[in-house]
Amino acid sequence: MAGSSHGHGHTPAAWTGSIIIFIGFCVSGAYMVMDNPLGFWGGLAIVALGGVIGAVMSAMGLGQPKAKPLKMVQSATTATAAPKATREPVAAES
Repeated sequence: MAGSSHGHGHTPAAWTGSIIIFIGFCVSGAYMVMDNPLGFWGGLAIVALGGVIGAVMSAMGLGQPKAKPLKMVQSATTATAAPKATREPVAAES
């Protein structure tokens, strides 16, 4: 699966947002262990800030480019009309 990625997440916006969110998670976890509710909620604010910064950077053009819609192409095999089914028996050739 290593070669199946098409650039997903390999952008400055994704890396920056993920790193800030990870730091906020670590801060929140540390303050939770220290039994400090204010620090815990501050860490969660850093997590939310990481999401906002990632979205802003993506809007600035540092994220994944938007995919262009694919055109529907009708193949030659589906373009030909299939024969209609009838209830009449086929006459056997002799």
